[in-house]
Amino acid sequence: MSEDLLQKVPVLRRGFRFQWEPAQDCHVLLYPEGMIKLNGSAGAILAEVDGVRSVAAIVAGLRERFPEAEGIETDILEFLEVARERFWIELR
Repeated sequence: MSEDLLQKVPVLRRGFRFQWEPAQDCHVLLYPEGMIKLNGSAGAILAEVDGVRSVAAIVAGLRERFPEAEGIETDILEFLEVARERFWIELR
């Protein structure tokens, strides 16, 4: 994994909104054409995406919150890459 990626700052793409949806009992990403239901891990990761913290800071914060989760760094990076490929986030 490149140091460059770890220094990038993820942000939600324009038109997407992250929120808790009580009716779905999960976090969701809302966008003009619909809604994406997120599992618990995806919700925990996207909750950290604030447009200020770097990928490295997000990984460090989640590692601290979930010390028992082996391989959490890889899982976070893989999810962020999928989210970028699906145009949910941008890396700046």
